[in-house]
Amino acid sequence: MTIPTTVAALTPEWLSTVLRRPVEEVVAEPVGTGQIGSVYRLRLTGAGVPEQLLAKLPAADPGTRAMLAGAYRQEVRFYSEIAMTVAVRTPRCHYAGIHGDGSEFVLLLEDLAPAAQGDQIAGCPIPHAHEAVANLAGLHAPRWCDESLLEIDGFSRNGPEEAATLGELYGPTTALFFDRLGDRLTPEDRDTVRACGAVIADWLVARPERFGLVHGDYRLDNLLFAAGEPAVVTAVDWQTVNLGLPARDLAYFVTTGLDPEIRRAEEEALLTTYHRRLLELGVTGYSLDDCRRDYRFATLQGPLVAVFGAAYGTPTERGDAMFATMIRRSCAAIRDLDSLTAHPAPVRTPHPGAGGRPKRR
Repeated sequence: MTIPTTVAALTPEWLSTVLRRPVEEVVAEPVGTGQIGSVYRLRLTGAGVPEQLLAKLPAADPGTRAMLAGAYRQEVRFYSEIAMTVAVRTPRCHYAGIHGDGSEFVLLLEDLAPAAQGDQIAGCPIPHAHEAVANLAGLHAPRWCDESLLEIDGFSRNGPEEAATLGELYGPTTALFFDRLGDRLTPEDRDTVRACGAVIADWLVARPERFGLVHGDYRLDNLLFAAGEPAVVTAVDWQTVNLGLPARDLAYFVTTGLDPEIRRAEEEALLTTYHRRLLELGVTGYSLDDCRRDYRFATLQGPLVAVFGAAYGTPTERGDAMFATMIRRSCAAIRDLDSLTAHPAPVRTPHPGAGGRPKRR
């Protein structure tokens, strides 16, 4: 089976083969800006075929494709090997194909229109935030501390080499970030970003006794909210999925998606919603106090992702505003929670204090 890398190659004949239904006609229209890859809405006609699908393809530039091959592989792995083993809501995958090093791939995904994308700058309505953290627990709980995840190609836990590399890169990357966006931050925020650099390498490998699948970029722009109450939330963009402390996703979503005054009033309730859903899905030996401690510790995820994203991403007006907003919010949380004093060394607890996981079905 050939793997199409351009929209022109998504012919009725190719689609008929992979969908196992006769596609008579396909009309494609681009979706989004295509910085990481290309996304198209496909309108199909034919007996028994979906009326609409989203097709994800690699970037048009071969050099960009090669650089992003690892991210492409992760997303294909998620849809082909992981999605059916967890309870997080994601688009249904109709086809996942990849070739060679991963620079050639295609995903055919359920089109969830007219669900609305979250807005990282505007922030998250609290009812939506509760739905989002409950959905996040659906990613974490089913594979909680699941050693079999280490057997899947491409999934690994951060070790000393990754920590050393991060420690070396964080300072120069912070300088690049400040050159571009430093004037949008207060001196206090800049001091907090710098202070994260002193502990970030140890932080990356701390608490290894508690791990699971992490989305890596679980934020509003990567969530779709359907109309209605409660709003059904679906997570997309799985290029950064890997293994780590689950609370990193939780802290990243809450502290970058809510303005500080709203977060201060609501974060305890959001942690309770997330923790309750973990227990409903079978996690044991993990108390709400454990969750609070992990959340406090994990708030460094916000500056880490935003600093690197802003420093090395393609500059856009909205992107700059988004990263600056994320930094301001997450730095406020780090100060509010005194996260930098949380000891980076692993905190060992008697079994099953690290948290048991439900049996796989």
